[in-house]
Formats: sequence, C-alpha cells, structure tokens
Amino acid sequence: MTSTVSARLSRHTTLPQIRASFEFFPPKSPEAEAALWSTIRRIEPLDPAFVSVTYGAGGTTRERTLDTVARLKRETTLKPAAHFTCVGASKDDIDSTLDAFIASGVRHIVALRGDPQGGIGTRYEPHPNGYAQTADLVAAIRAKGDIEVSVSAYPEKHPESFNFDSDLDALEAKIDAGGTRAITQFFFDNDVYFRFLDRVRARGITIPIVPGILPVENFTQTAQFATKAGARIPPWFARRFDGLDGDRETRRLVAAAVAAEQVFDLLDRGVFDFHFYTMNRADLAYAIAHLLGLRPADVSHAA
Repeated sequence: MTSTVSARLSRHTTLPQIRASFEFFPPKSPEAEAALWSTIRRIEPLDPAFVSVTYGAGGTTRERTLDTVARLKRETTLKPAAHFTCVGASKDDIDSTLDAFIASGVRHIVALRGDPQGGIGTRYEPHPNGYAQTADLVAAIRAKGDIEVSVSAYPEKHPESFNFDSDLDALEAKIDAGGTRAITQFFFDNDVYFRFLDRVRARGITIPIVPGILPVENFTQTAQFATKAGARIPPWFARRFDGLDGDRETRRLVAAAVAAEQVFDLLDRGVFDFHFYTMNRADLAYAIAHLLGLRPADVSHAA
C-alpha cells in the first residue's frame, strides 16, 4: 500500500455508503464493565449495522454474554448480535441457551465452532452429545425461526484446515445450512483478502464476505495472537512498529494511520462493509469510522 491516507481522503470527497459493525467481549470485572459501556456509548451514535458480543469456548462467558446483549437490547438503539459456539456443550445445553438469547430479543447470532477446550493448537474434540461442526450449529439456530446467522471465514485458511479446498468446503457447508454473511479473521495484507474472495466467488458463494479489521494497539501481543490464529504479519507491517514497544502514544498514532491506510485501500478496491475488532476500546475504531465518513446521529437512549 503506497498511497498515503491523506491522498486517499482527497479521492473520496463524497464517500459511498459505508456499513460498519463492531465487536466487543463481555467484561470480567466492574471496572471492565464501566470501560465497555463507555466504549459502547461512544460507538452508539455512529448507528453501526450491528455490534457483536463474543462468547467463550464451552460457554465460559455465557451469562456475561447474555447479560451484555440483553442490556444492549434494553438500553441502547444498537442492534446486538451474540456470538455462539458449540465447543464443550450438549445439544440440550446449546438449545436452551439459544432460547435464552432469543427471549432477550436477540435476532442475530454469529455462529462459530469455537477454539478447542485445550486452547488454540490443541486437537478439537466434539462433545459426544453436541453439534459436531459449525454447520450443524447454524442449522440448529435457523430451526429456531427468523434468526440472522453470520459465520466466520479465514482468508489465510483456518489453522486446522488441511488446505484451502477443505476450508472452503467448511464455509460452503455453513452457508448451505443457513449462514447469510461471513466475517473474516483479521488480516493485514489486503491482497490476501482479495485472493481469498476470488476463491470464494469461484466456488459460487455469493454472500457478503466482510473483512475483519483489527486496529493494533500492542504490536507484540497482536503478533503472538496472530501466530496462533494463522494470520501472517507482513514484514512491512512489523517495521511500522519498530522501536515503539515502550512508546504507547506514538504506537497509537501509528496504529491509527496503519489501520486507516488498510481500510482506505479496501475502499478503493470496492469494499464498503467493515467489521472492527475493538478489544473494548473505542478510540481507534471510532477514529477510523470517522475517516470512512460515519458521523454521530441523533440518538436518544431507552434508559
């Protein structure tokens, strides 16, 4: 990516209709809850397409996820989507939890298999009385009624997939079961996303493939996580953060510039939907959304 952010901004004096969504995770403490809701209130006036709340493997955050999405539905104008996994749970447990989400007003589920209970890199074992794969979970969700279902996609293939063909087989199965949108794992090289999109479209898959964008605040932590998740860190990307481990403020400025450069390159190449992994922090995602042309709307809270 050689164009500067300012040059790209000048080319987009009238921006097309951008659709952005934002991902949060449920808080673990009162302090984390206060920080999360500060972030949510900051994002809310942008009127995003939806906001999603993650769900721990084996339902480890089930109650906190349910509490968060219920409060989002009750107290904000946002459209919440609940993440949901099938790791470590029986069909009965999953079905009852799905019923609780639906009873809270949720009509959008992000269906995921979930990481193995032993952590990323360990062998995945389906629950003996559970849903074996994501496609089975998607079908169970759709059987509950008019529920929108988003699924995951992996531009650099899922770390457990034997090859790209088997990875695309899994994506196709999720769509055949009722998935209507795919949100990608984060990536840092946009060419990776477009090569993946070419493979997907060649399969006859036509649903939206929304790029997942991770604004990087801590490069060292992100690099470690990316390695486990199978997301490559390009050398040019790593060089942007050289020497900044102890300089948080400069690192944040660089992170904003790098993420803005990435989204404007995607925009230049015809992408208008973006999913931001916020890490429960508003500033970077909000700034990038602002650059994309999203502006606060007149929002009145229900509470």
